[in-house]
Amino acid sequence: MTAPITILIVDDQQLLRLGFRMIFEAEPDLEVVGEAGDGSEAVRLTGQTSPDVVLMDVRMPRTSGIEATEQIVAKYPAAGCWC
Repeated sequence: MTAPITILIVDDQQLLRLGFRMIFEAEPDLEVVGEAGDGSEAVRLTGQTSPDVVLMDVRMPRTSGIEATEQIVAKYPAAGCWC
């Protein structure tokens, strides 16, 4: 059995994050390792959780998804960001 694909969900809308979490957790080969409500938190949590995939909202307060993705790719190139 292979290790699950780990995912960090990033969106400023909590209900949307919950919906994605429910969908991903229904799949045995996916594991949600964290949720972030803005880009700054996403960068911090990427460093802490080392996800395989970061599912990123583009428009968020404080640090946008575009800015956060640029920072994550620069700091943590192993993480794949999907905006």
